[in-house]
Amino acid sequence: MAPKGKVGTKGKKQIHEENKATLKFYTRVIIGANTVYTTVNLIFCDTSFWTWFPLVFALVVYVGSYRSMATMAKPAFAENGSLLDGGIDLNMEQGMAEHLKDVILLTAIVQVLSTLSFYFWYLWLLAPARAVQLLWTNFLGPWFSAESSAPAEEVNEKKQKRQERRQMKRF
Repeated sequence: MAPKGKVGTKGKKQIHEENKATLKFYTRVIIGANTVYTTVNLIFCDTSFWTWFPLVFALVVYVGSYRSMATMAKPAFAENGSLLDGGIDLNMEQGMAEHLKDVILLTAIVQVLSTLSFYFWYLWLLAPARAVQLLWTNFLGPWFSAESSAPAEEVNEKKQKRQERRQMKRF
């Protein structure tokens, strides 16, 4: 059941502390996934190009996503050291940070699963598929399905005037 009343807002300090905890968690996820992948591949697999290319790809995705999140969460401090702004809330629903966190988690899961089979890397294609779905849902779909409102309003105005005239004739 949804809570009644006004939704509580977070203060600058609370946002800053939660952002630090969120960034710390995702740092641990990244380090853990890379450690598992590297250890398993060094011990059990050959060290070919196709072993290390996905690691480089994952590192690029991690660095890009994590730096974007860290930039969004960057706090602003006054000269005396007091917190002016806690940064953008990384735990906000439906925000860009949510999608970046999803990309990091997807990459970590795929990276760890790929120690079992290289074919798990194909699951990473879910990220571009989700991006296309969001693009269609939020921008392209409404744009293509939007009807031209100007001619319809003119026709409605004309019909309304006709109906008014007909009603005037009846009385």
